[in-house]
Amino acid sequence: MKKKMLLLNTTVLLGLGGVLSTPTYASTIQDMESQKSQIQNQRQDVQSNIKAASDELTRLQAEQDQMKAQLERLTIAEEENNKKAQKTEADIKETSKQVEQLEKEIKLLQEKLEKRNDILKDRARSLQESGGNVEYLQVLLGSSSFGDFVDRALAVSTIVDADRGILKETKNMQDELKTKQADVKSKLASLEDMKAELDEMTVQLAAQKKQKDALAKELKDKEAKNEELKASLQAKDSSLANEQSTLEQNIKDQKVAEEAARKAAEQAAKEAAKKAAEQAQKAAAAPAEKADSSSAKAEASKASSNDVAPTSAPAPKASNVVTVGNRWIGNSAYVFGGGRSQSDISHGLFDCSSFVHWAYSQVGVNLGPLGSVSTETLKHAGTQVSSSQMQPGDLVFFDTYKKDGHVGIYVGGGKFIGAQSSTGVAIANMSSGYWKQKFNGRVVRI
Repeated sequence: MKKKMLLLNTTVLLGLGGVLSTPTYASTIQDMESQKSQIQNQRQDVQSNIKAASDELTRLQAEQDQMKAQLERLTIAEEENNKKAQKTEADIKETSKQVEQLEKEIKLLQEKLEKRNDILKDRARSLQESGGNVEYLQVLLGSSSFGDFVDRALAVSTIVDADRGILKETKNMQDELKTKQADVKSKLASLEDMKAELDEMTVQLAAQKKQKDALAKELKDKEAKNEELKASLQAKDSSLANEQSTLEQNIKDQKVAEEAARKAAEQAAKEAAKKAAEQAQKAAAAPAEKADSSSAKAEASKASSNDVAPTSAPAPKASNVVTVGNRWIGNSAYVFGGGRSQSDISHGLFDCSSFVHWAYSQVGVNLGPLGSVSTETLKHAGTQVSSSQMQPGDLVFFDTYKKDGHVGIYVGGGKFIGAQSSTGVAIANMSSGYWKQKFNGRVVRI
């Protein structure tokens, strides 16, 4: 009997053990969980890269905005300088007409002077041949009566007055000619200055247009790269997200199947135990031990991401006139006559003299009325010093389209900051190249 009971219990335990043992698909879930963990780790790396890429996209967007603002400034500068060029061209045409008219008047005066000279030559020749005023005496002495004498005297007086009038008229015409000639000379000089200014303006407009086109191309290229980077990151993130979602669904389905199999196994085990118990009761009165086995499984995964937003230190506040204009480098454009209104200043539109005036105003120094500031007023605004004694903060002057046509602020090291026609506000080298050739040695200390 004991042998029969032992055999029966062994059979039941083996049966239950076969039903409750870990199913073969459990290893598949483990593999998927491991794969999920790997994907999560990869996703963390990708998310970190996406964060870095997002920061870079933000920086590039800020740079794009800055370039767009610069393009707008250059467009305004181009329009204003074109207006100035058109006005200068109109002034040149008008001055040319005036010069042409003056030349005609001078020619007429010269013709009149030649005629007057011929008359005076004839008078002088007549007096010389008659021995002075003998001709006039003979006219008077040849009178037949006192009345005739009076008539002859009046005639002689008229002739003498006529000669005197001719001389006076000739002198006035000569003075007028000199005045008109001086006027023509002055207008021609002014015309030459305007022509030189127009030529310089044309060169500067071409440089500004070239800079504008380069910025536009750079902006277009960066926008294309941004879109490409954005699309690539989104595709990669989407792919990983889909892969993770699919894997999670597979794990979920597998767990549902496992749960169903577990319940079925439990039910089968119960039925087998019940059947074995019934058989045992029939075989013996002693109750059979019921073996029960269970299996458990614990899995966990954790992912964390700590994002730290970048911080930027505030821009250092300009402390003196040498550095106060640095804020406009890359954020300004050159406009003839610009920088003399708050609107121009707000948009970074300066010419050389208005920039110098603005820079000094930022450190509490007034260089006179803003509306009338020019290189001429600035070269008399302080004390002229030798170029060998030049120090940061001094004004330096250059002969461009005219003498003292450009001004900047010396920053040291053979360099100066100023509003240049091709770059807007920028630091330029005056110890070599173009600006060395144009520097005229004038240095003014404010």
